[in-house]
Amino acid sequence: MPDDEPVDEPVEKVVAEADKSVKKKPKTKAKRTHKRPQKKIKKKIRVAHEMSADRRKEIKLALKEHESEHRDEWDRSSGQKSHLIMRKRVKPGQMRTLMVNLLDVEIGDAWPIPITVIHGSRPGPVVTITGGIHGDELTGPSACTHLLSTSMTDPERPLDPTHIAGTIRIIPIINLPGYRNKSRYFPDGRDLNREFPGRIKGNTTSRVAYRLWNDIIKSSDYLIDLHSAAKGRINMPQVRANLADPHSNIVAKAFGIEVILDSKPPKGSLRRTAMKAGIGCMTYEGGGADNIDHESTQVAVNGVLNVLKSLHVIPGNPTRPRFRLLAQGSTWLRAGEGGLLDMWVGPSSVVEEGEIVATISDPAHPGLTVDIIAPGDGLMICTATNPHVSAGTPVGHFLPLSKHAELIRSQLDENNMLIIAGSEDEPVWREEIEVDEISLEGEWSGGSIDAEWQTSFVGDSESGEAGHRIS
Repeated sequence: MPDDEPVDEPVEKVVAEADKSVKKKPKTKAKRTHKRPQKKIKKKIRVAHEMSADRRKEIKLALKEHESEHRDEWDRSSGQKSHLIMRKRVKPGQMRTLMVNLLDVEIGDAWPIPITVIHGSRPGPVVTITGGIHGDELTGPSACTHLLSTSMTDPERPLDPTHIAGTIRIIPIINLPGYRNKSRYFPDGRDLNREFPGRIKGNTTSRVAYRLWNDIIKSSDYLIDLHSAAKGRINMPQVRANLADPHSNIVAKAFGIEVILDSKPPKGSLRRTAMKAGIGCMTYEGGGADNIDHESTQVAVNGVLNVLKSLHVIPGNPTRPRFRLLAQGSTWLRAGEGGLLDMWVGPSSVVEEGEIVATISDPAHPGLTVDIIAPGDGLMICTATNPHVSAGTPVGHFLPLSKHAELIRSQLDENNMLIIAGSEDEPVWREEIEVDEISLEGEWSGGSIDAEWQTSFVGDSESGEAGHRIS
């Protein structure tokens, strides 16, 4: 059975009922009793740990030693100052979009990217949200675009600057040349997410990393980096963070989805650089390259809003997952032979030990197939979409579930796939707008609509050709 662990915050105590006794009133008036409204009790989030005992102790010790942070500049009793970025000021209660060059050049393409700053009317943390660090990953750009829509930023909407405490900075596309070329990499063939913090006199990608880090991201208090899988794969919605880093632990759990992978970020990554600088940071993964996955985008938008609510940057209560899986030790399942891959499961599928995950066949050897078998009970957090494989090609990212498989199975849909918090909600950036009935010039009216279409397109009365009846 899974471990039960209390929520990160203590459960609120129920307020006792007020004393029902009241002073005597004239007999002509009826007695009244008043009850104080009871505060709603937060349910405990069931937490399942799929990690080593040593790692779990390390995380617990790090959180125990961490003290709640209080910064004088976040004191809301003091006045809010203008936000300075790239030598430009954004006044309190204002939203402003700036064009920032990735390269400091006088000739050639400087690669200008838009950065939107939503500066609240009250003090608070600086939260930076980035997308498109890999140019072919579109979940981040799509989610950031929805966050900046008028349905989110207009007065009385979730990101109304006058209701914000702190500063939100949204960068939909960091890797502009990669985005234009539908490529993961920069034009010099390098991965931007392996070049941070960059060098001012380094290669092209390193110079871009240096400017992004020193001029923009370094001044953040929290960072949410939105990603999707590389080409030929698709990820289930998941969060990745170093849970032994208290600031990152806070923002990862605040995102409000079930699966959090405890991982130390790779060298040169934005997440590693931010963590070393004391910035609470997490990576969100969802969807695949060259594709906008509706569910992954929706979970990303909901998750960002959850973080902002948890940090009290915007008003409202964050949504909470039905359970939380804190895990490590994922592994890649690889093809043992080459040929055509037929995946039997998709991302967020739960598989049992010995279950067939995929088969490989080869047109040159009809009738011969090779099965790829699940090495144990586990969760598929990523699966391949490219059917062409060679020996050694990764076909699935497998997360073992040695202790809590039954808990996960209790949260599956009819397709044996894990339901992610927020994936079934209505998109928060969409609004239904009532409009009066309208008519268009030349619009069909009266009679059979098929007959009207037939007269206009099937038959030609001037040529004398008879139209054919459409049923």
